[in-house]
Amino acid sequence: MVSTDLQKMELLVGSVPLSLYQEKIKETDQFSENDLIFVLLGLYGEVGSIMSAAKKYKREPSEHISLRDAIEEEFGDALWYFTAVCRRVDCDLSDVFEKALDDNDKTEICANESAVAPISQSITPKEKGELNELLIDLGQVAAELLKLKQDCVNDLGLLVHFAGVYVRCINSVGLSFAKVVRKNINKTLGRFIDPKLSDLPDFDKDFVEEEQLPRNFEITITQRKSGESYLMWNGVFLGSPLTDNIADSDGYRFHDVFHLAYAAILHWSPTFRALIKHKRKSNKDVDEGQDSGRAIVVEEGLTAWLYSYSKGHDYFNGKENLPFDVLKTIKKFVSGYEVEECPLKLWEKAILDGYKVFRQVKENEGGVIIGDRFKRTLEYKAIGKLK
Repeated sequence: MVSTDLQKMELLVGSVPLSLYQEKIKETDQFSENDLIFVLLGLYGEVGSIMSAAKKYKREPSEHISLRDAIEEEFGDALWYFTAVCRRVDCDLSDVFEKALDDNDKTEICANESAVAPISQSITPKEKGELNELLIDLGQVAAELLKLKQDCVNDLGLLVHFAGVYVRCINSVGLSFAKVVRKNINKTLGRFIDPKLSDLPDFDKDFVEEEQLPRNFEITITQRKSGESYLMWNGVFLGSPLTDNIADSDGYRFHDVFHLAYAAILHWSPTFRALIKHKRKSNKDVDEGQDSGRAIVVEEGLTAWLYSYSKGHDYFNGKENLPFDVLKTIKKFVSGYEVEECPLKLWEKAILDGYKVFRQVKENEGGVIIGDRFKRTLEYKAIGKLK
């Protein structure tokens, strides 16, 4: 038996017990325990996504790497819904997959790389099968599962059938089942679970103070009669005055609030770092790779894209969550930069908290922005308008 969280995480290095997967993703399940039909519909939808991704994966070899990531993600999402289905009909995921094994499958005893589980089994389907036929079979059994009843334990055969076809599909495409599972654990926990502050990355803690983003800061934003906004820190103006730079005024002149939110909550903002001249020049690689002009362009581009999106959603007023697709797009924006280590849940907090403060700044045409990197918070304090 695995007795500690440390041991459980060690198991994730190599093989991943399905019992551990089932345990970890349970807390990410936001559906009611009685919502079997919604979970089944979700599974059916993910199977459709697998079909679409697999078709492109086979059709467009030049896009091999990006499509491989996409199909791994779709298989992971389908497993999440399948696990949620099993939970609602009181079936153990490991038992279902064990029963799905064919007597003709090849089984080997293996030396496992995990120190807490030295022996494992390697099971190879006798035949990979033709992918198109397997996908059709997967779609058919997913459709049959839509008729599953929450109190009907006699439908175990359908679950077993789905698990068997699912594994053969993964094998036919040539994917690592363990990698699919690990990616889905990281994705779902990062999206739905509030992270512990002590577990979050701090990208400049090992640098001298003048190369760190300030741990606590108060930035004053004011607007002049000209409509330009000004940024001031410790009595010194930062950067150039900003206007909306668009025909229909929309408040983008106050968008520095978002950079301050990234700095306080994500501990990342190449733009703010450059404004206050706190680039990490003592380390050439970090300076060029993380604090450079390209990183600034990525942050500004991300901020502008998100702002355009937010305008159609009342600048996220009253929103407690962001669409998953938005958060995944953000992850793609920052791929290759240190901030990609931040979980999606933290990104969601940085964005929603940033927009809450932004709406206050926009309404009052200025204010004091208070950032606390220790608590990872951003707050607003009103000031009188500067004429």
